[in-house]
Amino acid sequence: MSRISPKPDAHYPWYLRLMYKRQDRVYGQRLIPTQIWGRVPILLRRFLMCFRAFERPSSPLPPALRALITVRVSQINHCAFCVDFNSMRVLKQGAEGKKIEDLDRFEESDAFTEPEKAALAYAEAMTFSHREVDDALFDRLRRHYDDDPLVELTGLIALQNASSKFNAALDLPAQGLCRISPRPAAEEV
Repeated sequence: MSRISPKPDAHYPWYLRLMYKRQDRVYGQRLIPTQIWGRVPILLRRFLMCFRAFERPSSPLPPALRALITVRVSQINHCAFCVDFNSMRVLKQGAEGKKIEDLDRFEESDAFTEPEKAALAYAEAMTFSHREVDDALFDRLRRHYDDDPLVELTGLIALQNASSKFNAALDLPAQGLCRISPRPAAEEV
């Protein structure tokens, strides 16, 4: 179990209890991270506002790419919950399971397009602390993305880093939401 437990239902505000009931219907269970964030309701509300901003239909980034980015960042940060939840999102967005299975070796896989590979390489460079985003990588991104999508991609990667590091530090478990589990990220030295 996680390092911090959810509160009893009665200790959450009414609007969070409604959200948790909806999660029971949609996922068949309550999502542990929302219960943990919900211990400080204003933090959960602000986090969900940010998350929803990236998930809006008018985003310049395709939904499947957004979900793939979040899985890759989560793999690197060892967030079991995020890998599970976001892998489920990849499949719901219509991406093939091979993309989840090959995510840790996306550069060599024929399952990914060149724009996806560039975005995933950017996610890795932003997430692995010993790497940096160099001009060559940014030039590679520019071949596929204009300024606004690049700002959105950068923000999405930063938000997912915060989320997956939060969940990993508190040892929040996977909840069995996705039928396909990607391989864990290999450690980089």
